[in-house]
Amino acid sequence: MPGKYATSTENEYCRRCKDNISVLLVRSEPLCHDCFARYVHTKAIKRLESFRVNFAASPDQQRKILVPLSFGTSSTTLLHILDLHLKTQKSKTGRTGFAISVICVDETGQDSASIERLERVRKQYPEHAYTTLPLHDVFRLVPDGSSLTNLVPASGDHENLSPQEMLSRLIASLTSATARADVLHTLRTRLVVEYAKQNACESILWGDSTTRLAEKTLSETAKGRGFSLPWQISDGASPMGINFLYPMRDVLKKELISYIGLADQELASLVYEPSPGATQASTSSKNTTIDDLMKQYFESVEENFPSIVSNVVRTTGKLETPQGTALEPCCILCSMPVPGAKFGIHGWGGDQHDGSNGASMGTTSTLCYGCTRSIPQSSADGKSV
Repeated sequence: MPGKYATSTENEYCRRCKDNISVLLVRSEPLCHDCFARYVHTKAIKRLESFRVNFAASPDQQRKILVPLSFGTSSTTLLHILDLHLKTQKSKTGRTGFAISVICVDETGQDSASIERLERVRKQYPEHAYTTLPLHDVFRLVPDGSSLTNLVPASGDHENLSPQEMLSRLIASLTSATARADVLHTLRTRLVVEYAKQNACESILWGDSTTRLAEKTLSETAKGRGFSLPWQISDGASPMGINFLYPMRDVLKKELISYIGLADQELASLVYEPSPGATQASTSSKNTTIDDLMKQYFESVEENFPSIVSNVVRTTGKLETPQGTALEPCCILCSMPVPGAKFGIHGWGGDQHDGSNGASMGTTSTLCYGCTRSIPQSSADGKSV
């Protein structure tokens, strides 16, 4: 049972070192403070074997990785562990295997609280590079920005709209809470990827825990984007032209919460959770998203059945990318290759026919099934609403 603190009456010794009193149970194994910290560190660092010092280039050509920071438990813990890892490398060899660049995406473009939180992180870990970008910058940074622009409903020329106005119009045109959450997440990913590529970052290290990856597995499948799971869940090259790595993939969210609780107060002060505690589904179905439902489900499952959460991720990790996907056309919104060019609802047949064919659907013929469900027809065709 992850994150369950041992009571003072148990006085059970750590199962690993046998010397210290355990402070919590991790998947039924009593661990002391030091062994638990080592457990979390090892789970994350073992995913970074390719970034060992002896694999690094010359000091003046250091490899760069990008860490997207949301100030949540997972991404903050990842940054903390990476910082400790670099300090350990430097103390042993005098140099490091990589350099860290941190990015924070501001969805509103006017979030002063986010800037303040980033400054606190910068003071705690001053050795790294930091930047904040507003989400609407995705329309400026994406090379094929014109394709994204075509998704924005507007009555006039898009050139007259600022990136901020484009984002506002696009989000306002979405018809459900799930669609808004899906498109915002997709645009955040696109923005992070373009920043990483333009700043010569070799890989993006996402802070997704086992629990988060399990949530993503079911939510992406439910939203019609199950074909993209091999790229969204597994470590390795992504269709976006950069490596995706998930160092926290073997650690449950509850374990990370316990790690934060046992760490120094400075680390806990950097974590910002808008709604601490278990996720509660909205009482209104109109405001409930698929992501919220999956998050609520797996947070409850991991309390008593953590192996179920781990099995979902391990099973999904066995999926292989189809052959020849490098030659497949990609969705203009999520950038995932579409096998067999089955764009839009019409491409999947069955009950999903919408009375249109790919040749007559305009922009929708370049949206995957999942993105077609999120983007309304009027937006996808660039019509006014």
